[in-house]
Amino acid sequence: MTMFFDDEFDRLFKRMSRSFMNLDDVFNEAKETGDIQQYGPFYYGYAMTIGPDGKPVVKEYGNVKPGLLPTSDTREPLVDILVDEKEKVLKLVAEMPGVEKKDVKVVVENKAVHIDAEHGEKKYHAKVSITQKVDENSAKASYKNGILELRFNLVEQEKPKGKTVEVE
Repeated sequence: MTMFFDDEFDRLFKRMSRSFMNLDDVFNEAKETGDIQQYGPFYYGYAMTIGPDGKPVVKEYGNVKPGLLPTSDTREPLVDILVDEKEKVLKLVAEMPGVEKKDVKVVVENKAVHIDAEHGEKKYHAKVSITQKVDENSAKASYKNGILELRFNLVEQEKPKGKTVEVE
């Protein structure tokens, strides 16, 4: 019985670590052939936060996913959305090191924010959906030390109109 669990554990461990091994092979091959300059740097990460509803939110970012080669030279920046109910503000914060303020382009349309930046070989793109109701005309952006901060005023939810009728 114990042998079954040991074999099963070994099989699962090998399967889980396979994607990491493949990614290491990609890096080593790129270093040996000199292609790392052409494709690199490779990066992948995730951020875990607690959403406004109290549930965990996991966001992946990067230009490569585990076990896969990068699909383009454009990176996806780490983007975080913060809601300040007290100040009635929604903040969108994106990390994009290596570009300058003049290289950043932000477009807001249909409850989505498109962020693009390019400076030399550094290229970023992200499309972020906004689920809260915001005033698009109140958008203000600032960029300093690789951090883009975009602020929106929250729009108060409309209260249902109508009249409550007492039942006699």
